[in-house]
Amino acid sequence: MTDGTTNGLPRDDAPPTLPTGPRRRAVRGRGRASGAVGGTGGGLRAARLGPRDIVRLGGTGLRTRPLRVFLSALGIAIGVAAMIAVVGISGSGRAEVDRRLDALGTNLLRAAPGDALDGTEAKLPHEAVAMIGRIPPVRQVAATGATAAHIYRNEHIAIGRTGSLEVLAADRDLLPAVGGHVRRGRWLDSATEKYPAVVLGSTAAGRLDVYTPGTRVWLGGRWFSLVGVLDPVPLAPELDSAALVGWPAARTYLRFDGHPSTVYVRAEDSQVAEVRAVLPATAYPEKPGQVRISRPSDALAAREATESALTGLLLGLGGVALLVGGVGVGNTMVISVLERRPEIGLRRALGATRGQIRTQFVTESLLLSLIGGLGGTVLGTAITAAYALSRDWPTVVPVWASAAGIGCTLVIGMIAGLYPAVRASRLSPTEALSGS
Repeated sequence: MTDGTTNGLPRDDAPPTLPTGPRRRAVRGRGRASGAVGGTGGGLRAARLGPRDIVRLGGTGLRTRPLRVFLSALGIAIGVAAMIAVVGISGSGRAEVDRRLDALGTNLLRAAPGDALDGTEAKLPHEAVAMIGRIPPVRQVAATGATAAHIYRNEHIAIGRTGSLEVLAADRDLLPAVGGHVRRGRWLDSATEKYPAVVLGSTAAGRLDVYTPGTRVWLGGRWFSLVGVLDPVPLAPELDSAALVGWPAARTYLRFDGHPSTVYVRAEDSQVAEVRAVLPATAYPEKPGQVRISRPSDALAAREATESALTGLLLGLGGVALLVGGVGVGNTMVISVLERRPEIGLRRALGATRGQIRTQFVTESLLLSLIGGLGGTVLGTAITAAYALSRDWPTVVPVWASAAGIGCTLVIGMIAGLYPAVRASRLSPTEALSGS
């Protein structure tokens, strides 16, 4: 027979017959109503959850356990704050270096004697400064010369306790050439450079505990009068721990031989490389291989690279802290699943699908991580700003660092919440309700 019956009885494999007319429409209406509840049997579809519903469900679990949420989010926040603070402080330091280089200039070159063929230190000729000054792109040139003298606070200090301070003969044009400034007193001029007068670098003044112009110091076996104290000189840090006397005075009182030990050269910004190439042959035409040329701004750049390596290490430590925070989030979610088995069972009994249960707990984990990430971003920015203000640096927090911090927290939150979410979705209604 072809009417779906066997001996007048319905066959097991025959499709069900639905009533027609008003009764059929009523059955369809009940089906739609049941689907809204979320039933999954009888061909009915489960209710769909919109984004707002998902966020509301995820937030419900957080609102009911505020202390646990705070402690879990704190672990994430500490990790993110550490990463952002490290990047921000490093970026602020680099901005300060760039600012100082912009003010001081990167066009300063330094020429110094190298080693002679017999292994001793070579000597630049007396005419080195004058010859370098003839190079057309050179704007400023000045020199210092090493002496054998030592400086002491007074004549009663034991010989040899020099505090690692050098006594250098200095040109009058030295200070503008290296971008230095006088903190107290004045710089050497046409009058004081011929007489026993001395200017101390910032470190030298601190070690001698001498800051007041007019104070006498014992230098080279006689009294010299202090005329000035310098600020730190970033591009010539060797001057910070030096006592500077006039070139003529060094010849007269300190038996200075007149050979420059360091020549500072300011060149046109666009011609620095060209000047650097011809500087050895110009300073010492007979033996250009015995002249060492350096660029002080390169030393600052190298120091910045060293700080960048340290920044990478600190970022790794911040990443470890962030990972520990993620473990805390995962632990919180596992405990939440165990505590909320009755809720999971009830929702499953009312028709919630496994996918909806997974989505709920993953969303809860993401919200928890997001709270920690935002809190860590604010905390890290505040730490960077406080540190930069204390050092008088510009405050720099790269946008990518904040975005990366929050992005990492979301990834960690998703990973941390995935296992608890899968575990919750696998609970059958009867198992979850019986375990309550």
